[in-house]
Amino acid sequence: MTTLIIGGGLAGLALAEMLQSQGREFMLLEARDRFGGRIKTEYHGDGYFDLGPAWFWPEQPRIAKLTDRLKLEKFDQYDQGALSFEDENGGVQRGRGFASMQGSWRLKGGLAALTDALANALPDARKRLNAMVVALDRTNDGLIATLENGDRLTADRVVIALPPRLAANIKFTPDLPPATIESMKGIATWMAGQAKAIAIYDTPFWRDEGLSGDAQSRHGPMVEVHDASPMDGGPYALFGFIGVPPQGRANEQLLRTHLLAQLGRLFGAKAAKPRKLVIKDWAFDPYTATQADQAPLYAHPTYGLQKSMTGLWENRLLFGGTEVALRFGGYIEGALEAAENVLPHLSDSE
Repeated sequence: MTTLIIGGGLAGLALAEMLQSQGREFMLLEARDRFGGRIKTEYHGDGYFDLGPAWFWPEQPRIAKLTDRLKLEKFDQYDQGALSFEDENGGVQRGRGFASMQGSWRLKGGLAALTDALANALPDARKRLNAMVVALDRTNDGLIATLENGDRLTADRVVIALPPRLAANIKFTPDLPPATIESMKGIATWMAGQAKAIAIYDTPFWRDEGLSGDAQSRHGPMVEVHDASPMDGGPYALFGFIGVPPQGRANEQLLRTHLLAQLGRLFGAKAAKPRKLVIKDWAFDPYTATQADQAPLYAHPTYGLQKSMTGLWENRLLFGGTEVALRFGGYIEGALEAAENVLPHLSDSE
């Protein structure tokens, strides 16, 4: 029995590793030219800076267990020093308080160290990059996936480890029930509407000035800023979540001008002159977001596998991405939860 996994982010990679460890047949397909999905780490010199998710927490057992097993090193998010607050008029105050990511962990080498370790452990014959699935057909002999380049792959089961909204763009034959497609399109893709900015520096001058690097702003364009420096040594960095809606940040040059000005207000003249300013706008990444994802999320969605997305094609079409995880949906822990949950449904006896 062969399982086709569509999506080489953390969920797809974790599921592939589980099947590999059990000696099972599988093929992992990823549309991008890299594995990792929404986990993406920027490297600059000896520094590593996460442009997607960056943190995990002590109450998330799967990610802790996996990083320990892979002998990856975690470290505490830097939170020492005063917090900064920017009011509606651009005025900045300093104060003590609880840093919003205090108590969270980051990974030495960035979270790509995790996805790279999983991908590198898979045989080359069991994984493909630049392999976008555009159609899935159910036949008497099994399931057929058609790739954008025209290649066709056969399998006994398919696990969609993609955001459901993206998966709704696949042409299914026979058609999936309307309620299923409606559910898929209605599930907001976590992080898809976000953009992050990372400013890289030679020194952590804000630490020397008694600042944690944590900031909240009502003036923008960043609404939240944190220290994003590596575990040891430099280069160092500050990163922020951009609060301007996607339509208002399409002019990247203008956005960069406002970002540098805001960094200067928050952390002084040195902050306005980084060695490098990196922007990743996920809302315009076609492998992450759809047009529907450009509507801002104001709270963490309620995730989980909806009933209309179960029992499809006699249980041969399954969902296994973080958006269908019930407890930790949207988080990297949720990607591992979803992979763990779908594994029992891939028993060769089914």
